[in-house]
Amino acid sequence: MTTLRLAAVQLRYVNKAFWRNPASAFFTFVFPLMFLVIFTSLLGHYTVRIGDRSIDTSTYYVASMGTFAAISACFNNVAMAITFQREEGVLKRANGTPLPAASYIGARIAHAVAISVVLVALTVIFGHVAYQASIPTGLSLLRFIVVVLVGSAAFCALGLALSGAIPNSDATAPIVNAVALPVEFLSGIFIAFGNDTPSWILWIARIFPVRHFALGMQSAFLGTPFSWADVLVVAAWGVGGVLLAVRYFRWDPRQE
Repeated sequence: MTTLRLAAVQLRYVNKAFWRNPASAFFTFVFPLMFLVIFTSLLGHYTVRIGDRSIDTSTYYVASMGTFAAISACFNNVAMAITFQREEGVLKRANGTPLPAASYIGARIAHAVAISVVLVALTVIFGHVAYQASIPTGLSLLRFIVVVLVGSAAFCALGLALSGAIPNSDATAPIVNAVALPVEFLSGIFIAFGNDTPSWILWIARIFPVRHFALGMQSAFLGTPFSWADVLVVAAWGVGGVLLAVRYFRWDPRQE
């Protein structure tokens, strides 16, 4: 069997394992929508000035929570799942089978990207029904799909890279959240960025891929300018994540 076909077989297994843990699956899908409701309830009665446009914050948070959902499904979940499997010896046993490493890791990444796409779609539909957020169409839709796929793959690679730096299972959630949450706050995911946002925060935010991913998502919902440079920055971070993962990824538990 080819590596690609084996990856497809492994993907079916990963998908079954995901849905056989209903509590994990439930909260994976509920958290972004729950945060969307919370933020729009607290802060959705205002407008934020972006460029020459006045944007309703409810619509702003639809785009932001779509970004948050994709990052959580890819970066957070991949880093946590891979670390737990490594420390429980699952990766070591898998590495001892004839299954190619590319098939095993590829299936995990493909599943995370698929979950990310479903989560973003649910956020878009929920935002359209509850907050009258526009649904991308035409060229905007095509660019939106590219942004979601490139961003999801890049954050999967970064999550895989981060797993190599996590020493044990107990440190997984603290380290992943310590990396993700500050960058998300600095990138305007939880607090709307407008024309009055301090320039130093914008400068820091543009170093990281989250801000560029968020800008790509916002262009589809808010009508803000779209830039392929944002997509390229996210892709470059993804390539960097792949290189780090190749260098530091471990199959054996660190406890041994």
